Amino acid sequence: MEIKTFRIKGKFKMGERMQPFVWECRAVDSGRATEKMFLEFGSRHGTKRNRIRISSLEEIKPEEAERPEVKFYVGIED
Repeated sequence: MEIKTFRIKGKFKMGERMQPFVWECRAVDSGRATEKMFLEFGSRHGTKRNRIRISSLEEIKPEEAERPEVKFYVGIED
């Protein structure tokens, strides 16, 4: 099983506004990446799944990641 790097873009409802986001993670497949994103937003922002709209989900090269956590797990130093 190969772990891949994913970038998810979309918007989530924060109060009365739709807040844009770009989120990256490492996962086995796109379904698990989406699940991680839902869990993170629910935990961190208290956002329910029906308030999150995903506009794109793409597999990226680990070198293209911008989040420090993703770079750390891949072994890329800044």
